[in-house]
Amino acid sequence: MADDVAAECGARSAGDWLAGETRTSRREANHDERIGRALRDRWSQVGAAIGAGRVTWEQAGVLVRSLEALPADFDHDLVVKAEAHLVSEAAHFGPRDLSRLGRRVFEVVAPDLADEQEARALAAEERRARRATRLSFRPRDDGSTDLHARLPDHVASRLRAYLDAYTSPRRTGALGDVASLPLVRRRGQAFCALLEHMPAEGLPAHGGTATSVMVTLGLATLRSGQGLAETSTGEVVTATEVRRLACTAGIIPVVLGGAGQILDLGRTRRLFSPAQRKALAIRDRGCRAEDCCIPAAWCEAHHAAEPWSKGGHTDLVNGLLLCALHHHRAHDTTWVTARLPSGDVRYTRRT
Repeated sequence: MADDVAAECGARSAGDWLAGETRTSRREANHDERIGRALRDRWSQVGAAIGAGRVTWEQAGVLVRSLEALPADFDHDLVVKAEAHLVSEAAHFGPRDLSRLGRRVFEVVAPDLADEQEARALAAEERRARRATRLSFRPRDDGSTDLHARLPDHVASRLRAYLDAYTSPRRTGALGDVASLPLVRRRGQAFCALLEHMPAEGLPAHGGTATSVMVTLGLATLRSGQGLAETSTGEVVTATEVRRLACTAGIIPVVLGGAGQILDLGRTRRLFSPAQRKALAIRDRGCRAEDCCIPAAWCEAHHAAEPWSKGGHTDLVNGLLLCALHHHRAHDTTWVTARLPSGDVRYTRRT
């Protein structure tokens, strides 16, 4: 017995002994030890299939989890039938597909009870998912933060759909190089865009006011685009980033004079209205960067003729549609922007 071996070796448990013998982590070894106990004590068909080489150890772990998820009052003969069915399916499917089959084994062994059991199983799964839901932030001290989350499947699917709405344009021109990025990079950028475009009016009140982010910077810094600004959440960003965000994101710029007095706390018509956005979409059809094919639905409104930071008006004459990539370039001082006779925009990297 594993416990006897552990006791003879002075290990605290069979899992600890196994971890030492196999040079694996304690967590992995304890998991393997639990699966081994389950095979010995209850799931003999799975154990026999492992011995015969018909089921791998990873498959066995999936089968045990699926079988032990069956109701405690489930008829014994049906349990035996379910185990036999899943062992036979292991000859054709890997662990991921076996897990799905395990959740639907009722449809095979007890079809008359399948709907009721599926509802019970889904309810239990939803409860577990809510309890397991987590989100954590870990600053990397290099200007970026790792975000780790565990979400219920239906919430994760909705988030994926939102992000894919930003990344779904697949055709690109000479400058539309977003599609060449890995999908994880595109989704990361889409997540940033999603947060930037989230209306503060729809968020809960905090401290008596709608949740919002304010950015404080000097008037000279705003006009020149050179220098730094501080957000109300404590981060420091470049003035170039503030000027870009001022075009489209729901932030509140706080502009200070030389003596620190507040010259401008936001601006009534800083963002383009929904009607103006529709008019820009009809007029521009899509991103106005030269050779870019991103459609209007995935573009942002940019103060093109005269920047908002220099008093530019939020109107159709001053507005221009740009995709997220080219909107960043419009505010990036390492790129030169030129307006072509057609009205399109050409970007050239500074030398």
